[in-house]
Amino acid sequence: MPKLQLEKRNLANNIFLILKGIAMGTANKVPGVSGGVVAFVGGFYEEFIYSLQKVNFKAFKLFFSFRFKSFWNYINGNFLGLLILGMLVSYFSVSKLLDYFLSRNELYVWSLFFGMIIGSVLYISKNYEGWRFKNGILLFLGVLVGVGISLMTPATQNDNLWFVFICGIIGVSGMTLPGLSGSFILILLGNYVLLLVDSVNALYDIFALIFKNDYSFLKDQKQLRLLKVLFVFTLGSITGLVSLSHVLGALLKKFKNETFAVIIGFIIGSLGVVWPWKNKVFKILDNGSFLLDQNKNLVLDHYERYLPEFSSETNIAILWIFIGIGVVLFIEWVGKKRSKKQGVI
Repeated sequence: MPKLQLEKRNLANNIFLILKGIAMGTANKVPGVSGGVVAFVGGFYEEFIYSLQKVNFKAFKLFFSFRFKSFWNYINGNFLGLLILGMLVSYFSVSKLLDYFLSRNELYVWSLFFGMIIGSVLYISKNYEGWRFKNGILLFLGVLVGVGISLMTPATQNDNLWFVFICGIIGVSGMTLPGLSGSFILILLGNYVLLLVDSVNALYDIFALIFKNDYSFLKDQKQLRLLKVLFVFTLGSITGLVSLSHVLGALLKKFKNETFAVIIGFIIGSLGVVWPWKNKVFKILDNGSFLLDQNKNLVLDHYERYLPEFSSETNIAILWIFIGIGVVLFIEWVGKKRSKKQGVI
């Protein structure tokens, strides 16, 4: 990908970039929502892919030659560092708040995300300049793939480290492919609870113990195993981020409009995953009892979607959908206003 015109950022811009990272991290944790959509709507998707591409052999050569400043500038370190900082903050703060609301007002949360994805489609479509018959076919294929993924049946949990590494590579796809939810992919692979709930909570608990000068976790085999699982998952995620960014970078360089058409299709196809009016249907054994995973959690079989009935709850949910659309369009308006005032280099 040719060198992009990178935005000049002051302190306020850097704080805003951290907030974008928080939004990406939160979106990545929600099944059906893609962090890549946040990057797309936030206007920094191409810079994100461009920066990840810079994590290559030359970057490692600079790093191991102790030329840290050159290394940092080469990989666009200020941008990546602040974005990743925001993601880390979200995993230990905002995402827990999101879990709270999902457990108490699930319909309204899904309605908000449904509206935000519709708003994202409107935003991207309005700014897309590659409307051709061929690209329309690619968009339709993207929709089919997105819908097909949403209809797949989840597997059972597997903590084999090689499989966990593969989950990291595949699960990070939501950050680089807008519309393809990494969290939902992890549900299909059977490892969502293990990798994004249990292992993250284990790390949080370990940090809390260390802060209290308590190292009893060193004798807790379950916590150590979860820590090892999280490390391998993180390694797989980094590998996936770098490798996928190079593939996407090449596609954006040669087939930008075609790639964006498929991405728009993915996003439209993902609407089925976040349809607000749905029930969870769990797997049942032949003896009539529910199937449980290794952590005694119910194993999801599929979502049973239904059409809403007219009620005050439905009206509030629809209101949240429009709020979600409004949030995305407002972000677009703010972004355009900032661009006109500051310009890019």
